[in-house]
Amino acid sequence: MTPSPARPWLVLLGLTLGVCASNGFARFAYGLIMPAMKEDLGWNYVQSGWLNTANALGYVVGSLVTMALIHRVTPSRLFALGTLATSLCLLATGFDEALWAQSLWRVLAGVFGALSFVAGGVLAASLFQDNPKRNALAIALYFGTGGGLGIVLSGALIPPLLGLYGPQSWPWAWIMIGIVSLAFCPMAMWSAGQLKPPVGSRPPKARVPSHRMLGEYAGYAGFGLGYIVYLTFIAAWMKEQAASPLLIATVWMVMGAGIMASPFAWRSVFARYASGVPLALVLTGIAMGSALPILSASLPVLLASAIIFGLSVFMAPGAITNFTRQNLPQAAWGAAVSQFTLVFAVAQTIGPIGAGLLGDFTGDIGNSLLAAAGVLMLGAGLALTQKPLVTPQDRFPNSPG
Repeated sequence: MTPSPARPWLVLLGLTLGVCASNGFARFAYGLIMPAMKEDLGWNYVQSGWLNTANALGYVVGSLVTMALIHRVTPSRLFALGTLATSLCLLATGFDEALWAQSLWRVLAGVFGALSFVAGGVLAASLFQDNPKRNALAIALYFGTGGGLGIVLSGALIPPLLGLYGPQSWPWAWIMIGIVSLAFCPMAMWSAGQLKPPVGSRPPKARVPSHRMLGEYAGYAGFGLGYIVYLTFIAAWMKEQAASPLLIATVWMVMGAGIMASPFAWRSVFARYASGVPLALVLTGIAMGSALPILSASLPVLLASAIIFGLSVFMAPGAITNFTRQNLPQAAWGAAVSQFTLVFAVAQTIGPIGAGLLGDFTGDIGNSLLAAAGVLMLGAGLALTQKPLVTPQDRFPNSPG
């Protein structure tokens, strides 16, 4: 067991700043910057969607690299390297408008962002090891609060900048979030330095009954395909509806606030079910949030969409973690989460460019949001077919159920 640091909550704050850079900025801020890039550079929706697909491809590579290195290099070093390199990639994105350069930096931001995010999750899981409730809360706050904070800050900074200086100012948006990310690095690296778990030997292997988990795999694939469409294109759709920069910023910040609150909203659901029900409910919420704007572009509907989407979107990984912990022995957790991560990461690469193709073909990116909602509901239906793998009486001692 790793010794607990003297100020664990302060350490957790530093780790969440890493998530703010690796997820809130590197993965999702593009959705706010993309409409200006599309207008200034004359891109179509396929080209616009490609850059988030490039980032997702980098995330696949980064996840595989992290899994290969996690038993050879301390998570502290991986987190520090990933956070710093992600911040530099964000900064570099603002200095060359060529599509090949943009693609390169988006791929590298995905690679290093995954390195930071996955290693940071290992570090967060090492907090409060003698207190299961606080340990679970720390993990939930790491996943939810960090990404939500990045989205709130993106909403507060980027739309006003683009609204004031026009679409040609998009390079400064990247430079700005790169500078903010670099400002977070000292605190993030300090936190990593307080948590230095030894480089462990490979954990004992346990068989993952994959053939009995097809419903959960299929639901998580639906999540990867569908959720990214909203985050990539909702700001572009709102701009096409003549939404003001203030409205776009408000919707984005409300969504981020919902993400930050989501760990508390779903705790009882996760505790109650060991089946695919939590994932199905989460996917239903994401689908509702994705479809609502197309029904009405009014302010109340847009805010409801942002709240529902925000409260749901970051909880899909939580639902997967919940299912794994309640149904599998601890020796199989790592292998199972790795399999789920790979399913999600591959599916995530298809969503943005597929949505861009549909938007270009139909001339309305709103159709892509509706299609994503349909995919998410299909995933929810498939997740509902997932039954618990064990009975309540047979739950493993370390599971939270």
